[in-house]
Order: sequence, then C-alpha cells, then structure tokens
Amino acid sequence: MSQELMSQEPVSLASALASFTEQWSPRIVTAVNDYDVRVAKAEGEHIWHVHDHTDEFFLVLDGELHIALRGPDGERTVVLPKGSVFTVPRGTEHKPYASVPTQILLLEPTGTSTVGDRHEEVPAHVDATTGHALT
Repeated sequence: MSQELMSQEPVSLASALASFTEQWSPRIVTAVNDYDVRVAKAEGEHIWHVHDHTDEFFLVLDGELHIALRGPDGERTVVLPKGSVFTVPRGTEHKPYASVPTQILLLEPTGTSTVGDRHEEVPAHVDATTGHALT
C-alpha cells in the first residue's frame, strides 16, 4: 500500500472485517514502513506452505487459530486462542487452520503471497494473493 493510498484516518478492524465474507482472503488495512497490516477470516484449512525470505506474524482477534509446523524435529501444532500472537519463522513449512470462525491480523512485507514461495496445490477456498485493498 503506497503512502498515497494509505488512509490518514483511523481504520476500524471490526468494520474492515465486516466488509468481506471470503475465508483466507486478507484485506490490507494499513501499512507500516514496508509491511502490510492485513486482516483475514479463517475457517477450515489453509495449505502447507513456506515463506523463504520472511517471518509471518499472526494475532488472533477472535476465535482460535491452529498452526501446524514442520521442522527438523518433526511436526507440531501451536494453538492460538483469542488475543494470542505467534510468529512463524522464515523457511518454516506451516499450515494454518481453524475449526471455528476466526479473525486474524497478519503483519508481512508488502507483496508477500498468502501461499508463500513454495506450497502444495491451492484449493478454490484459499485465495492466492498479496492482499486486497479495503473497499
């Protein structure tokens, strides 16, 4: 989001989240330096993917997010209840999923793909995007 397009007014996260219904399809609410602040709705499974060059920050605004992680020591899952944060380190294969309707805030470098640099086949319910502008 360029400086010219960034709102000079406060953005209500509740209003931003109410403006769309798609799951796993983030909206860019603002930018901080070279990073997008995105909100998304999550329910069901995302896909296994890796961001080779950046960490991925998650904040759960409502609901509960699970993130399966694959590393040298095997697989594990972290559970993020409402109000929790977690950063997936760059190069870590991960798969977010939510068994209940969940709302999340993400912080990622502008232009970062939601399906990472390497991923499994993208199903129709996952939006492969670098984020959508709020409408």
